[in-house]
Amino acid sequence: MKYLSTIEIGEKWGLSSRRVAILCSEGRIEGAMRAGKMWIIPEDAVKPADARYRGVEKINVNEVSENG
Repeated sequence: MKYLSTIEIGEKWGLSSRRVAILCSEGRIEGAMRAGKMWIIPEDAVKPADARYRGVEKINVNEVSENG
């Protein structure tokens, strides 16, 4: 299995290396491990969902204006 650094994963996912390291320390990236002072992440790891959003349903604006 090939491992990537936080910098490489950050470039792949469009995140900063610092944000990737935080996700690793929170245990949100499956398979991530510490190798000395750095994190190594499997190259096939899945980007975790953004925790700021919790499956909020989208509202159809057309329905609201027709019924409103």
